[in-house]
Amino acid sequence: MQKLFITLSLGICISAANASDKDSLLYTNHIFTDRIKTVELFKEGWNLSYPVMKLKSSDKLLLQFDLMGNEVETFYYSFIHCDKDWKRSRISSNDFLEGFPENQIEEYKPSFNTTVSYYHYKLNFPNNRIDIKLSGNYILIVYPTGEPDKPVLTRRFMVTEDVAGISATAQRPQMTDSYNTGQQVNFIVNFRGMNIVDPYHDISSFILQNGEWINAKRDLSPDFIGNNEVKYNSLSDKNIFPGGNEFRYFDIKSIRYQSEYIRKIDFTGNNYHVFLFPSENREFKPYFYWQDFNGKYYVAVQEGRDMETEADYLWVYFTLSSKYKVTGGNMYVTGALSDWSFDGSNLMNYDTEKAEYQCSMLLKQGWYNYEYLFLKNGERTAEPSVFEGNHYETENDYLILVYYRNPVDRYDRIIGSLIVNSARKSQN
Repeated sequence: MQKLFITLSLGICISAANASDKDSLLYTNHIFTDRIKTVELFKEGWNLSYPVMKLKSSDKLLLQFDLMGNEVETFYYSFIHCDKDWKRSRISSNDFLEGFPENQIEEYKPSFNTTVSYYHYKLNFPNNRIDIKLSGNYILIVYPTGEPDKPVLTRRFMVTEDVAGISATAQRPQMTDSYNTGQQVNFIVNFRGMNIVDPYHDISSFILQNGEWINAKRDLSPDFIGNNEVKYNSLSDKNIFPGGNEFRYFDIKSIRYQSEYIRKIDFTGNNYHVFLFPSENREFKPYFYWQDFNGKYYVAVQEGRDMETEADYLWVYFTLSSKYKVTGGNMYVTGALSDWSFDGSNLMNYDTEKAEYQCSMLLKQGWYNYEYLFLKNGERTAEPSVFEGNHYETENDYLILVYYRNPVDRYDRIIGSLIVNSARKSQN
């Protein structure tokens, strides 16, 4: 794969794959080495929150990850400011950062009494070394000492000004072809007092289902403008998402007790092995509600006090019954447990004799959501239809982000954000 070097405004070079591609790995949520596991970025105090913080507030984001092995390593971090399409913006680090552009992650501690050894790292920001001065899209880069061209992980996060008001609903679509399977997000943005001359061209909005950028509705143009408001309530399909199904789940916080969906737990080869009951095909089954994490996971350990360092790593075995192998693509176990990716770590292999798909993953103890997605050859995204089904009743989060580009500015501001739930009222 062709590699080139991107010179950042903070004076370092990052090696990336095809920087002209807005979805290149550097500008996505990506783990570059299998030595790094369980990467989480959320608002401090709420593990299941989305990485969105308000500018010039008390909000802080918390990054956590584990380095596998017995040897500690020193990591540094830095930031890239991006435009709404996740391309590097044309402003220098002095414009969007206050403090030191490169800093060391100073908080880490070893695992305790686990079969798999690791070091747990934590980073809170903004902190006394670095603060953020502008709203917009950001990339957090973590890399070893003196090797900024070899990142170990990248994470996306958003900083919002919340100067525009947003009201929204997530409801059953009016379009007949998705009436029973989709969800439509309608919303109104009020920008009174902002003196926006051309809102049709200067304002653009994005909608993320359950916080994921992969299937986001991007660069939406308003359907109606007037009275210092823009409205997005078209009867077209641009605001419609497949409803999906409630996520499958399992609980591995205990190695002594078999919770629901756990068939057995073995200890062999110095590791714990957790075998889930075979999953069934839900594509044509009626909708059934249960409370889930909308694809996320929560680290926890029952036989310990510190979930950060006493939670062990277990091999978890997934099986999906199928009388035949689906042709034209591949099956994956997806969700936050696989970083929402499609690669070899979560690829399912088909066993003809047993008539089932199989996959094993090394996961930290806790509660997990997941689903099975079939990715067609040549595609980059997949809808939860094969083996999962789509239902308009499914409970989903929708994160709305509203961007504004002043013609005289060199970057995209985030002037508003809102989370609306298909089953509950909206929240900030």
